[in-house]
Amino acid sequence: MAGGWGMVPILVCSAIALAIILERFWSLRRSTVMPSGLGDEVRKWAQSRSLDANHLRTLAENSPLGELLAAALTVRNRSREEIKERLEDTGRHVAHRMERFLNSLGTIALIAPLLGLLGTVIGLIRMFLAVMVSGVGDPMKMAGGIGEALICTASGLIVAIPAYILHRYFRGRVTGYCMDMEREASALLDSLSTQPPRPASNASRAAAPATAPRPARATR
Repeated sequence: MAGGWGMVPILVCSAIALAIILERFWSLRRSTVMPSGLGDEVRKWAQSRSLDANHLRTLAENSPLGELLAAALTVRNRSREEIKERLEDTGRHVAHRMERFLNSLGTIALIAPLLGLLGTVIGLIRMFLAVMVSGVGDPMKMAGGIGEALICTASGLIVAIPAYILHRYFRGRVTGYCMDMEREASALLDSLSTQPPRPASNASRAAAPATAPRPARATR
């Protein structure tokens, strides 16, 4: 109340920033993004070739890393270039989802000091208007305007500094996850590329053309 109506947008920004921070701490846990041992398990699945649509759907819903690896396994029978292209495309979508709400948090870190400055200016304007009406003989009105200005400034900085620090922290965490996921995807890509081709089935062997018989030698 002492900060005036300029405190209202600052308090709204602080509530939104707090909600984003709690949600990102929960969503960007390592056990949620990159479950331990998932990469080794998926490579074993790929080598055993015991994959079906249910395996891939469950893997894609498991975690962001599982979604990336499932995208590679979906096109595992294609060329290395096509698998790599699918990994890159899926990786961009996964990274975008991991960065969700971070732009909003960065915006709050940017505008919170500006809102505090706005409240400061409004408090100073009120102080000078009070001086114009009643002169300098009433120090209480001057003190009220100065107090309102300082409270808004301090509140804006209190919201902005933690928001900026945590925004940079979450950016760094997402970047680290992307590097680890890229390493796991490269290992799976190498594993898929070194697998021997599947043997031809009986139907394909039967459909293959038979070797032409040699012509009989002419008899004298």
